[in-house]
Amino acid sequence: MATIPVVICGGGGARLWPVSRQSYPKPFMRLPDGVSLIQHALRHALAIPGGGEIVTVSNRELVFEIRDHYAQAGGGERRHRFILEPEGRDTAAAIAVAALEIAETHGRDAMICTLPSDHLIHDIGAFAAAAGEAMALAAGSRLVTLGIRPDEPATCFGYIEADGPRIERFIEKPDVGTAAALIAGGRALWNSGMYFCQAGTMIDLMEQNCPDILAACQDSLARARRLSEAGMAQVELPQEQFEKVRAQSIDYAVMEKAVGLGVIACDIGWRDVGSWSALARLTAADGQGNALIGPVTAIDTNNSFVRGSDRLIATLGIENLVIIDTPDALLVAAANRTQDVRQLSARLKAEGNGAWREHTKVHRPWGTYTVLETGPRFKIKRIEVKPGARLSLQAHQHRSEHWVVVAGRAHVINGDEDLILLPDQSAFIPCGRKHRVGNPDTEPLVLIEVQTGEYLGEDDILRFEDIYGR
Repeated sequence: MATIPVVICGGGGARLWPVSRQSYPKPFMRLPDGVSLIQHALRHALAIPGGGEIVTVSNRELVFEIRDHYAQAGGGERRHRFILEPEGRDTAAAIAVAALEIAETHGRDAMICTLPSDHLIHDIGAFAAAAGEAMALAAGSRLVTLGIRPDEPATCFGYIEADGPRIERFIEKPDVGTAAALIAGGRALWNSGMYFCQAGTMIDLMEQNCPDILAACQDSLARARRLSEAGMAQVELPQEQFEKVRAQSIDYAVMEKAVGLGVIACDIGWRDVGSWSALARLTAADGQGNALIGPVTAIDTNNSFVRGSDRLIATLGIENLVIIDTPDALLVAAANRTQDVRQLSARLKAEGNGAWREHTKVHRPWGTYTVLETGPRFKIKRIEVKPGARLSLQAHQHRSEHWVVVAGRAHVINGDEDLILLPDQSAFIPCGRKHRVGNPDTEPLVLIEVQTGEYLGEDDILRFEDIYGR
């Protein structure tokens, strides 16, 4: 029987705005240990006893960044399968496509182990042991979750009331009084969102409890575009079919309806890193109860979390605040309102402010670009191309571009010209001309791009060739 870890990498992480944004969400955030959340999720997957191929379900726009983070973290000896959604439809759909794909490729008796990408587990050994117990219990056609023994009446987690290994009921995020009463009863556990069962068991439970979601996911998989290369497979779900899938969490769609579910109670040093208050608890506090990250100078500051980026943050005479700085947005919030930060992201989206979606530094499969300045009829970018990568062969209808190489060598296609540009050399690309830049070397290529024209939107692009399949 195969054992297949499934990493669920989705959601915009709006409660961690302005660091987490729709196009570069919280799984890519680096924690104080320098490791990203998606890399921690990979560590969890690698710790599953007997684990084989690792399946990751995510948005197709994020797959290249996920692959980069995985490569940096190791785990290359495992085969990876990426199931790519055109848009998020919540965890029921993500787990449905994973279970269906695993049943097809590894058999209905294959054990699946779902792992959210925004969790942190400090005791990997204890986690591996608990996962082993969960899989043993799940081998009898049962769905089993890990229940975390609570150490405080937290209101940001769902709870499980259990009688030994048997789940009696789920309790949605309670208020403080209800949470305290649950813990006092001695049978309450936090719902970790990590589920263990055979692929066929999950499919059967979905057929019983959310058949419309399962059927729509089956239709999407039947029409998926499939790619395969050494050590990796990729399944791209089609927009037309997948947008018909009803969005619902696995907890509502299956867990709260099904009977006979099991739970393994454990102490694994688990945290759901879903808010700034949760992240603050991962940072050592100073003598005044402050958690400070980055260039911060604090005087007469108490019980606050301050996370800087490039510029200095100086605080004087404040308390109980959360301050999060990024190059284009600054968050200042009361410490007891961190669960509500998503309201700010939603407001920005409603107002048409792009800061809800993207940073000034935007990640692409080939590297990154950073918008340095924008004005009437011009935009200035810093572009960094990864070694061996290249942009698509493209043209623009409304703008011209000027490129100046700052570091590295640029392989430039400019109409009929095929050029190698060195530092201090430049190229001009008139409006409408086919062009492309690539990095033929083993070091990053950096260039400055100046765009001029009546319209400078990122959607003014006509692609002719693209190695990334966009």
